[in-house]
Amino acid sequence: MQQPSIEQLKNMAVELRQTALTMIYEAQSGHPGGSFSAADIIAALYFKEMNIDPANPKWEDRDRFVLSKGHVCPIQYAALLHRGYVPFEHVHTLRKYGSPFQGHPDMKKCPGIDISTGSLGQGLSCAVGMAIAGKRDEKDYRVFAMLGDGECQEGQIWEAAQTANKYQLDNLIVFVDDNNLQIDGTCDEIMPNLDLELKFQAFGFETKRIDGHDMEQIVSTLDEIRDKQNGKPKCIVCNTVKGRGVSFMENVCGWHGAAPKEAEYLDAMKEIAGGLK
Repeated sequence: MQQPSIEQLKNMAVELRQTALTMIYEAQSGHPGGSFSAADIIAALYFKEMNIDPANPKWEDRDRFVLSKGHVCPIQYAALLHRGYVPFEHVHTLRKYGSPFQGHPDMKKCPGIDISTGSLGQGLSCAVGMAIAGKRDEKDYRVFAMLGDGECQEGQIWEAAQTANKYQLDNLIVFVDDNNLQIDGTCDEIMPNLDLELKFQAFGFETKRIDGHDMEQIVSTLDEIRDKQNGKPKCIVCNTVKGRGVSFMENVCGWHGAAPKEAEYLDAMKEIAGGLK
């Protein structure tokens, strides 16, 4: 695939938001808030960074992606649609019987899903296992994992982080979607995470905090860490806005898992389209 420009990646993030929103609206079910906060990172990974082949989803040497915060799967499904893993007519089938696009990612139903996720806190352990397997099999694939900040309240995340450090998994790259909102309120109110960048650093990760909606920062950070084989797993903590791109959804806890009605959908689609260059 030809390497896209920053502007093309920005436009793709807009298209991914629109596709995800359409899926959620038609299903009248899903999670727009976290899908939108993750959209720019997903665009950079699927359309520039990851070494993947939609024609061969099980290619042994592909990079792996684990959406640990599996409830925001509409944004990953949007990427799989636009990359050609799944025929585009399936855009209308979210959460329907027999659809590849279930309410959480299902590796047995959807091409391009490397692991079924949804139970929060477990995905990083799966990613660590994949990274260990890559090391032991002397493969050069990388494993990318996306966590939610609310999810980082789960103890299993930190057990997995310790394991990543022990096995020197410099082929593991973790993104934390740090939007400070979860289903019941702010993370600071529910269970403070403190400084996630410093916490992962204390667990032996090489860390960096960036603006998760600044495509230049996302791409430059990926460029910076791409070939670093220093024995350290990587963690990129991304400052994001839940519901990014739709003014009435931004930083509103109620849009964690709510589907828009028709007027809201039409207004949101127009707002998102305003981000096209």
